[in-house]
Amino acid sequence: MDHHHLLHYLSLLVVMLAGAKIGGALLQRIGQPAVLGELLVGVILGASLLGWVQADDEIVTLFKELGVIILLFEIGLETDLKKLLQVGGVSTAVALAGVAFPFALGYGVTRALGHSDIVSIFTGAALTATSVGITARVLSDLGRLQDPEGQVILGAAIIDDVIGLVILAVVSGVASGPGFSPLLAAKTAGIAFGFLAVTLLVGRWLVPLVAKLLAKVTLPGTPTILAIIIALGLAWLADRAGSALIIGAFAAGLLLRELPQHEQIEKGVASLGHFFVPIFFVAVGAAVDVRAFNPLDPAARPTLLLGGLLVVVAIIGKFAAGFVPFWFRGNKYVVGVGMVPRGEVGLIFAQKGLDFGAFTAPMFSAVALMVMVTTFIAPPLLKLLLRPLPKQKSDTQGIEDLVVGPEQKASTAAKGEA
Repeated sequence: MDHHHLLHYLSLLVVMLAGAKIGGALLQRIGQPAVLGELLVGVILGASLLGWVQADDEIVTLFKELGVIILLFEIGLETDLKKLLQVGGVSTAVALAGVAFPFALGYGVTRALGHSDIVSIFTGAALTATSVGITARVLSDLGRLQDPEGQVILGAAIIDDVIGLVILAVVSGVASGPGFSPLLAAKTAGIAFGFLAVTLLVGRWLVPLVAKLLAKVTLPGTPTILAIIIALGLAWLADRAGSALIIGAFAAGLLLRELPQHEQIEKGVASLGHFFVPIFFVAVGAAVDVRAFNPLDPAARPTLLLGGLLVVVAIIGKFAAGFVPFWFRGNKYVVGVGMVPRGEVGLIFAQKGLDFGAFTAPMFSAVALMVMVTTFIAPPLLKLLLRPLPKQKSDTQGIEDLVVGPEQKASTAAKGEA
């Protein structure tokens, strides 16, 4: 890389990071998650408006992939498998319905509009996601994390993400293969689940060894660096095994959560994520073609139609899932609305569809529109349905760092004390 290109990418990083922070802060001021601000800044900086950020640039793509690996690693570190197994039948029922309903509706709508099987499958898969981070942030702000509804939502959202990652691994495998077949889908799902199972089983003897190693090495930052090495290594192994990079990163998070130093690792990885994760969201936003949303352009109308229909079925599918556990006596409206936001997880699905060539730019824009709208509407609806209560300390509160960051929480707390 010559000096001119180096200066170009340095200035590009300055613009992307500064824009992400400014956009995130502005959106938070109006009660929306910071991730939406980062996404909208990407749309502004992207090729269809200012043209400063090219989403397919090799260096941008490298930073973007590192960002999504770190994001999934963070989610894995925040996922307590023991609690996940204890959430009971209500969360499981909501989660399974929250995957099945949106997938079927998304696939059906896309197929009815004349798109191919693989495009329809990727679209249905994108609708299965539920944003743990955004839902947790809103419930925490309202002091409702410990409510039965809050626990059901968080448990179901985490289960959705695990299932969703496996679905993503399956559809990615299908997209890179000869085409869809039940046998190939079953094989890819088996590899994804098998990789997670083997990683966790091997982790039973690996974690104590890593803990002993960390206890002997006192160099600053060693736990974080070793954790990142393991995350990148497992991401590589997952890809070599025929699964997805993000499955490996997520598995690494689940594994290292058992370390005595996991809190130190979480802080270090979160600090690293403050650099890479916003770049991922800005780059995803840059891939959105706003010209596809121009109602005056006849060529844009199919994208607007699909995007609008996806918004409708995305909301209906998740909202209906909240009513599946008929034996649950809590507020099913709250559970249904809490499952609606797709957030960062939906964007990962959309980006992978673009990476594998399943989505064209207009198709990607339609799915991104669905992600943005569902993420925008859920927080205010939850605030309407739930009366704020004093916040309670919760083991799931750390999930907020995935979206808002510890320094922003500290700022919010300082304002509250004032």
